[in-house]
Order: sequence, then C-alpha cells, then structure tokens
Amino acid sequence: MKRAVLAVAAVIAALVVPAADAAEPVRFATFNASLNRAAEGELLADLSTPDDPQARQVAEVVQRVRPDVLVLNEFDYDRTGGAVGAFLANYLAIGQNGAAPIDYPYAYTAPVNTGVPSGMDLDNDGTVGGANDAYGFGQFPGQYGMLVLSKYPIGQARTFQLFRWVDLPGARLPDDPATPQPADWYSPQELESLRLSSKSHWDLPIDVDGRTVHLLVSHPTPPAFDGPEDRNGLRNQDEIRFWADYVTPGRGGYLYDDAGVRGGLEPGARFVIAGDQNSDPVDGDSTGANQILHAPRVIDPRPGSAGAVEAGTTQGGANADQRGNPFLDTGDFGDEAPGNLRVDYVLPAAPLIPLRAGVFWPTSQDPLARLNTTSDHHLVWTDLLV
Repeated sequence: MKRAVLAVAAVIAALVVPAADAAEPVRFATFNASLNRAAEGELLADLSTPDDPQARQVAEVVQRVRPDVLVLNEFDYDRTGGAVGAFLANYLAIGQNGAAPIDYPYAYTAPVNTGVPSGMDLDNDGTVGGANDAYGFGQFPGQYGMLVLSKYPIGQARTFQLFRWVDLPGARLPDDPATPQPADWYSPQELESLRLSSKSHWDLPIDVDGRTVHLLVSHPTPPAFDGPEDRNGLRNQDEIRFWADYVTPGRGGYLYDDAGVRGGLEPGARFVIAGDQNSDPVDGDSTGANQILHAPRVIDPRPGSAGAVEAGTTQGGANADQRGNPFLDTGDFGDEAPGNLRVDYVLPAAPLIPLRAGVFWPTSQDPLARLNTTSDHHLVWTDLLV
C-alpha cells in the first residue's frame, strides 16, 4: 500500500514544472459541497444569514484551497440568484476560522433537470409524480443544482439541458427484465422527451488573460437507487460519454445545444472537464469515467491525499476489497459497499500543463480534519499553465 502511494506521489511530483519563466498557474477545482436542501427556498433562507454551520465549513474549505475557478455541485438552483449572492457575501467574503476571505467577481448558474416534472411514470411504479418521475431526481426544480465561481470572465455559455437521451448514438437504454423486448424500460412516447442529463451539461468559456479555456461542467446521476434494469447506471455512463464525444474530433456532430446549435468542441480548443461524475475508473457501480480519462488530449493529474489513504484503512469493510489506489479517492462513503471512491475530477487537456494537483482531505492529525465532515465529497484541485 505504501509503495503504491509513494509511486503516485512521485508521478504528481514529476508534473511540477519549474516556474521561473512560466506564467502564473491557474487553480481549477471542483467540490460537491452538499449545499442542497429538502425544500425549495430553504438554501436561500439558510444563506441569508452568516451563521449556517455547513455553509461556513464549505466556505472555509474554499478559502483554504483558494481556487481561481470553482465548480460547486449540489448547490440548489435559485432563479433569482439570491442564494449565489448570499453565499458570496455572507460566507466567502467573510474569513472563516482564520482563513482569508475570497472574492469571485464572476458566477454562472442556470436551470437543471432535477425536480422538473416530466408528466410521465419514469420509474414504472404505476403512478406519475414525485422525485423519481422528474427529468432528473429531485424534490423540486433546481435541487442538486450547479454553480461556477470564477476570478476570470465567463463568456457565452453553451448548455445542453434539453438534449434527449435517445439522440445519443448507441444510447445505453435500460431494458425491462419482465418483458421480452430489448431496451423497453421507457416507452417510445417517454423517449420522445426524456433528457440525457440528470442536471445539465455546460460549456463555459473562461477568459484567462486572453486565452479561452472551455470549462465542461456536469454532474451525472449516481449509478444506484434503481433496480435490475440499471436505468441510473446506464444513464450515468452515457452522461459521461457525452463529454467524451464532445471533445473528440469527428464524434460530436450529432450533438445539439439548447439554442439548436449542432456540433462538439472545436478541434484544438483548450478545455477542462470538471465535476462530480459519480464514477470510479476501477471500483463501484460505474466505470464510465474511463471514457473521459481516455479521451483525446485529456491529461489525468491523479490528485490524491494522505487523508483518503487513512480513511480507507481505518474504515475497512468494502474498502479492503477495492482494486483502486485509495490515495486517489475523493468520496468518503464509509465501510459499506461500494466504499470510498474516486468520483470527482478536474481533467485538463493539452496544451494546458498541469503543475500539481490534490484532494483536500486532511488526515486525522491535521487541525483542519474538522472540515472532513463538510460533505461526503472532498474538494479536488489542479494548478494549470494556460
């Protein structure tokens, strides 16, 4: 185990480039902060004062790591923008436990599919309505939304909230095991409107000192909470495949965005894929992350932490039987199956140069270990030369 951790640490150390003649690196990060609430408007209410304990912890994690561009998964969407403004003013702009305040002059959020009623019985339980029958699992529209904060200007977003699952060539559509027909969990009528993205897919052009970096943001559904038809597991893989096709020249021509514009990313464009993919390349219920890890030009900086190694060892259980290196884990799911996993990613693509990368997961001896309970995910960061 120690040899494996040291080997990975050596790989990361080898990525560190002498910076004497280099431009200032830009830190990209992703954090599933679990700032989701059970009812619409509850997050805004919690953030309207500066004393919500969890939001203070989230803010402190951000202030300790200090990313320049940050993806926050599971930040409930609020069409007024009030929750975003409140988080910036009441939490990030106030130093938490000795950490320095941090300012993000640019922010982006938009509607997502979670909680949006489909009007169909998507879970085939004989009734229509509720979280399982929404276009993406959620108790209300916008639950488990996404937010991007940036120190650099964000250009015109390209969103893919409405892209239909059936329009993905070779879509992995689930099969009802109780019937002889293949891939028939969803009726033809349901497939006419069923969307691929459980939240949304965003292409955000970030202007970093005159150079555009496309931040590709998503949060695929967890590959669980379904039945033998595996509808969530299959959807998770296809949500991840979306980005693999989008960035691969010649494979994204079928894609269309919410404005009706077709095609994938322009060949040679700089990009970073970031977000909670709910997929580990080796362990767990989905290995779909390999589709983006092996996409053209993508570089895996292999961020990790000693805290993840310690957690996997002390928790034991399912962690003991995993094949993946615990150093790379980003999600702390305890000792029960599937155990801790690598599910959160910041993946740059050449010609971007990763200098160093890490996961904010302090060991139990670190005074900052108190922040490990902020979320069941840990912030992942990568420093890039753009």
